[in-house]
Amino acid sequence: MQTEIFENMSQTNKPVTIEEKYAELIRQRKKEDGSELSILNLGPTHPATHGIFQNVLLMDGEKIVDAEQTLGYIHRAFEKISENRPFYQINVLTDRMNYCSSPINNFGYWLTVEKLLGVEVPKRAQYLRVIMMELARIADHIICNSILVFDAGAFTPFLYLFQYREKIYEIYEELCGARLTTNMGRIGGLERDLSAVGFRKLKKFIKEFKIGLREFEDLSTRGRIFMDRTINVGGISAEKAMSYGFTGPNLRAAGIDYDVRVATPYSSYQDFDFKIPVGQSGDTYDRFCVRNTEMWESLKIIEQALAGLPEGAIHADVPDYYLPPKEWVYNNMEALIYHFKIVMGEIPVPVGEVYHSVEGGNGELGFYLISDGSRVPYRLHFRRPCFIYYQAYTEMIKGGYLSDAILILSSLNVIAGELDA
Repeated sequence: MQTEIFENMSQTNKPVTIEEKYAELIRQRKKEDGSELSILNLGPTHPATHGIFQNVLLMDGEKIVDAEQTLGYIHRAFEKISENRPFYQINVLTDRMNYCSSPINNFGYWLTVEKLLGVEVPKRAQYLRVIMMELARIADHIICNSILVFDAGAFTPFLYLFQYREKIYEIYEELCGARLTTNMGRIGGLERDLSAVGFRKLKKFIKEFKIGLREFEDLSTRGRIFMDRTINVGGISAEKAMSYGFTGPNLRAAGIDYDVRVATPYSSYQDFDFKIPVGQSGDTYDRFCVRNTEMWESLKIIEQALAGLPEGAIHADVPDYYLPPKEWVYNNMEALIYHFKIVMGEIPVPVGEVYHSVEGGNGELGFYLISDGSRVPYRLHFRRPCFIYYQAYTEMIKGGYLSDAILILSSLNVIAGELDA
């Protein structure tokens, strides 16, 4: 019936708004059995929907009959901006995608540029990058799972876990001076080594977070109300998840053990022993459990990287692409000139076409880069996992209740900045 209505409306060759489409459905429903449907805008306000985006819901009481999402509320045209910026000025854009795990975005972009340039990063820098990326993964999962529990009505577990995100940010500060949008790293490695204070904070965090994460799991994982609210809610099959292009925790929750760190290792991930947690039903509870387990696995990776941290340089010997130290720039004319040339894109870049992906907090974060040899990329496309799996959201909430839709959105961890580059 809905299909016939939409076809009749489209024959007028006039654009049909979501509200007009649903208004026709409401009139049809009332004509058939006397019952009334209503339209509800879920969003675009931030407190309601975990980001600046909107879902228009067709409601039968509290039950969702149909839904359609809208995008574009914080579209910033990053890909078009990248075509007009030298390579060194693009990394700050990647911070603003998934701002919950910025270092993964940063290093994913640098790895793509290094692949184009043929730069081999020293082992110590690779291990330090892994440590920062796994800390970012933990921070990302802390945000997702603690807010999911909070959305289900439990405030205490949220408070227990969220404090550790601040401790991770303090470690970031020791390496790059920033907390949320980190602009971490350089072409060929890192700007600086992690300080002695940073290593002390890191070891202290590992020790304390193990206790905090266990407390969080004790408070939430087997909680009867939380289980009732999340089990068999918002499930998606492995086949459906694959057809939508799911990756990351949301795909693994559906039973597919795909992880970029294992499938195509980068930054020496092949040196570390860790498991890929998978679920079965792909529901909200499975997504929660997969992310919790991944935090434990990230801790294992960090401990292994710390124990086996190699000595040596923190950046490759590529003076044409690696920024000179700040103290040189401030006191030496040649260093100042070279710094300017690198940042402004005056150093030649080879012609080429590369794709590189990393395992982001929410899945495969890919960078497709085309260089024509000029000072700026000819094309740079960001493969953002949130944008891909958000397409399935409306299908996942149809037939459910409004209260379930909030938890499903929270468990998918749709980050508006990554959704809408």
